[in-house]
Amino acid sequence: MATKKSSKKSSSKSHSKKSTHKKAASKKSSSKKSARKYSKGAGKTVEREMHEFKRGELKSGRSGKKVTSRKQAIAIGLSEARKEGKKVPKKS
Repeated sequence: MATKKSSKKSSSKSHSKKSTHKKAASKKSSSKKSARKYSKGAGKTVEREMHEFKRGELKSGRSGKKVTSRKQAIAIGLSEARKEGKKVPKKS
């Protein structure tokens, strides 16, 4: 009698996994239809800042120290793009 109950539980678990998989697939397709998160101009600003970073010429704001982090260089580029009024999502 215990084996029958366990078989029912396993079938219900597999059913719930299938339904969550379908929901995830629908989210992926809807995200592709959305507009660009970053404008082309914002991408160019980040590209320019990354170029300075790679040459070792990128300096941080007030302190003027040389930027050594790739992520910091991208953040500086996005900040510049925001100041110029380009389409960039808000900071989280």
